[in-house]
Amino acid sequence: MENEDIQKQLEQLPVLAKQRQAENKKYFAKLKKKPPKNLDYLMQELHEQTFAHTNCLECANCCKTTGPLFTNADITRIAKHLRMKEQQFIEIYLQVDQDNDHVLKELPCSFLGSDNYCTIYEVRPKACREYPHTDRKKFHQIASLTIKNTTICPAAYEIVEKMKKSLPM
Repeated sequence: MENEDIQKQLEQLPVLAKQRQAENKKYFAKLKKKPPKNLDYLMQELHEQTFAHTNCLECANCCKTTGPLFTNADITRIAKHLRMKEQQFIEIYLQVDQDNDHVLKELPCSFLGSDNYCTIYEVRPKACREYPHTDRKKFHQIASLTIKNTTICPAAYEIVEKMKKSLPM
């Protein structure tokens, strides 16, 4: 996809996702009550299909607009990689949010390069590795997170739309 196309898509995404929000909430409420046995399998399949033609480096909207949670293991691993003490890493890059979690001090992510490459990709936080969480087991349990991610990630939006067609509720 051309850079202009992705920019246009990213501008439209929050509007499209907002238009579908009520429908998606209703859908996920039904899904949560009675998750189909094959849901995780279906989500894995949709995730793989979508990411087969999705280049995250063209977008990186998640890195520009959303900060991941940093687990203690993430902090230890990244600080070691950067040859810093954990406390120094926390002081420079992180803050504690209202839920008492470590999150980035500022966005876009400090580790996002101008080419959309992550400078700590091989040691990135677990939340980044798993984003947009559309292939997660027990997918039906993360409905509100998924609905939020449809406003940020074009692939998440596409996967949810495909899911609703593949699995009418």
